[in-house]
Amino acid sequence: MTRPSLETRPMRILATASLIATSLVLTACGATENRTVESVHQPVVQRTDYVLDLATTGGGLAAGEAGRLRGWFDSLRLAYGDRVSVDVGDTAMAGNAINMIGAVAGTRGLTLSTRAPITQGQIAQGAVRVILSRTVATVPNCPDFHQGLLSKFNAVTAPNYGCATNASLAAMVANPEDLVRGRESGSGDNATISVNQVNTNAIGTYYGKIGQQAGQVKSETTGGK
Repeated sequence: MTRPSLETRPMRILATASLIATSLVLTACGATENRTVESVHQPVVQRTDYVLDLATTGGGLAAGEAGRLRGWFDSLRLAYGDRVSVDVGDTAMAGNAINMIGAVAGTRGLTLSTRAPITQGQIAQGAVRVILSRTVATVPNCPDFHQGLLSKFNAVTAPNYGCATNASLAAMVANPEDLVRGRESGSGDNATISVNQVNTNAIGTYYGKIGQQAGQVKSETTGGK
């Protein structure tokens, strides 16, 4: 089940401030003129939450649920930048199930977040809900050539100014949420442990897959002596 894309709250505040600043510039300098060196086209971050409810037993996840979780991660192409969290609802003694979910996520180089977002629908008794939060950064209305390519020599910034830089930043940032809140190196945030550990997990997973692929390569000869 998917939840419609919602713009994150901090980004809404940031976008509102940006629109206010832009409106002041346009009011002072004309309806379509920007006399600053700040691009009017900024990255917008949106988040989508995917949820999967898993049955539990006293010893952890019910039989077959771990495999269903792995298949779900594979279908969504879980990768670095995604955030995985668990909502236990009213389920008691869900610690073992959470550990099993964390182990599956760990094979993808991710750690469980301790901050589960609010989702729609009630969690059934005896079940836990896995939430995959994925953020995407885009720059709307870029490129912007509505005024053409010719310079008017009137000391204004072209509408397309900054589009390439901001669009490249939005496309390359590993975790788009960092554009909203940023991140401190070595912080004690339990949601992602620390920058160094997250990077180490992701790199270790990558090299592990490369090693597996290398082991599958077979040597071939032409039969000559």
